[in-house]
Amino acid sequence: MGAHAEVRDVLQTAHAAQVRELTAAGALEDPAWRAAFAAVPRHVFVPYYWTGRGAGHERLWAEDPDPARRARWLRGVYTDGPLATRLRDGELVSSSSQPSLMARMLEDLDVRDGDNVLEIGAGTGYNAALLCHRLGEDLVTTVDLDEEITESARGHLARLGYRPFVVTGDGARGCPSRAPFDRILVTCTLPLIPYAWLGQCRPGARILAPLSTGLIALTVRDGTFAEGRFLHTPAYFVPLRGARAAPPGTYGMPQGLPYDLVENERFQFMLVLTSGALHPREALDLWRSEGRPTRERFGVTVADGRQWSWLDDPQGPYVWPLGDQESV
Repeated sequence: MGAHAEVRDVLQTAHAAQVRELTAAGALEDPAWRAAFAAVPRHVFVPYYWTGRGAGHERLWAEDPDPARRARWLRGVYTDGPLATRLRDGELVSSSSQPSLMARMLEDLDVRDGDNVLEIGAGTGYNAALLCHRLGEDLVTTVDLDEEITESARGHLARLGYRPFVVTGDGARGCPSRAPFDRILVTCTLPLIPYAWLGQCRPGARILAPLSTGLIALTVRDGTFAEGRFLHTPAYFVPLRGARAAPPGTYGMPQGLPYDLVENERFQFMLVLTSGALHPREALDLWRSEGRPTRERFGVTVADGRQWSWLDDPQGPYVWPLGDQESV
């Protein structure tokens, strides 16, 4: 067996092993998405990535002449974790998301045959390829602000024969020329839901987006109203560029709060969601008095130019305006 054949065999083995692991972990319950993950190899979309932080970033890539470093690249590609694929001045601007989180988001998107899907955040193109396999390339549109990212994603997709509509532009504006959409899938953290998306959706459309440190699943009624609850899944993504939101993982914990809450991810979710509306102490008192609520008890309403988050009931006593509503 030649060297290239050996490498190909190792890649295929690693790919198959990842699909088995995602299935065993319960991330691929839908046979259609399981088939998509089996058909679309991740390594095509991540020919290189960076490890480490700050000045310690190290680039691993598929064509490294050092066999040990190539092996590290391969192990990273088929590990269930996010990969930093593009840095600018030491800051992360694009990544390949954790495969198990991608799988759960795709299943939670609840697509049907014939659905027209808009993806906000093209990334490497891997997610768009999975959507193309499931729905067909004519029904997939993916948008990113950075031309380098969209060109790279387009090239990766073409290697596997996929040619969805790849757009360079502001994701907050959607893609009116490809509307109306049945589903909008967002792979970057938002401060607010862009109002433009509602007007590009069919009635009953579903928007699945990272907000705070969770995933909000909104049902669109019309161009002025959408509402839904958070899923149980934690989610940390690169922020939507241009949006005035703190990057995931940098919110910190205000001084004076009990130390045990520093590591309490569920409380941090509420703290970020109510930032600017509740003092951290008020958030803590409410969180405790309401039995330390899980994400699923929280929701978001977008209505007539306003947006608010809520606990249990959108018209109940615990509602908070979301962020700087002039920014959308």
